[in-house]
Amino acid sequence: MIEIQVGDKRIQFPNEETGRFLTGVAIAVLALGTAFTSFYTLEAEEEGVVMRFGRLIDTKPPGLHFKLPFGIDQVEKVAVLRQMKQEFGFGTAGNSNPSQWSSPQEMEREKQMVTGDLNAALVTWVIQYKIAEPTNYLFKVRNADETLRDASESVMREVVGDRTVDEVITIGRSEIEAECLAKLQKLANDYEMGIKIDQVQLKDVKPPREVEASFNEVNQAQQEKEKAINVANGEYNREVPKAKGEAEQKISEAEGYASQRVNEAEGDAAKFNSIFGEYVKAPEVTKRRLYLETMQLVLPELGRKIVIDEDASQILPLLQLNEGGEKP
Repeated sequence: MIEIQVGDKRIQFPNEETGRFLTGVAIAVLALGTAFTSFYTLEAEEEGVVMRFGRLIDTKPPGLHFKLPFGIDQVEKVAVLRQMKQEFGFGTAGNSNPSQWSSPQEMEREKQMVTGDLNAALVTWVIQYKIAEPTNYLFKVRNADETLRDASESVMREVVGDRTVDEVITIGRSEIEAECLAKLQKLANDYEMGIKIDQVQLKDVKPPREVEASFNEVNQAQQEKEKAINVANGEYNREVPKAKGEAEQKISEAEGYASQRVNEAEGDAAKFNSIFGEYVKAPEVTKRRLYLETMQLVLPELGRKIVIDEDASQILPLLQLNEGGEKP
């Protein structure tokens, strides 16, 4: 006989009933444990890496899947479609990635860099990445996210160290981002991290606080210089083509006038030679023809003309004094 205390009551079970009860409980617990440990669900952005006794056997896509229960099969869920990022030199609150940023002391050390011309600069940046190969991400490198942080800082210090402080702070930002992206992706491939780097972006690049004011003044002076140069170039590009166009126009007009004068002179010379040839052949005829042609041109310009006999004694009766004037 077995007695079980339940609150203030004591329940007695015969040995046979107790055995059957405990067997049923064990079977129920086993069934529930099997059900709870045999099925798992992968979200739309996840892939499952299945291990049996710690050995990789398969990868599963999103959805509901079955595995051997009681820890025989273990599943590591990897968010392969999630865009993750790491921040260097600063940190954004509310992050879901444990390796997104480091401690405040480490942030301060991360952003302090030395440029190629031995000047100091404060550089903060962000990398965005995705997990491209879950098995490499889990098994090829121990803590791939922390390894990626170390690799990113190493690459950024190398690239910044190859440039002057002016290039880092002003004109060289896009080149630095592109070079860091290429070198960091190559390093991730060499280490077989299973990570694809999508973007490297410089956020805030400035000189140390002690010299920031002086640097800003120098930078402003350079900007004003460039502005003045651009204005002068604009004036030059506007006035020089205009002057060249006017010069070409005057040259074209002069050339046209010269051609006209030459053609007229050549025409007059040809005409004279032609007349002179005719004059040589018949001088009297040519003289008379020239005389008549000249008179034909001159007489219309003389206005009214009266032709009388050379023997006439008076010309008054022949004149119509009122012709062309007012009538009395």
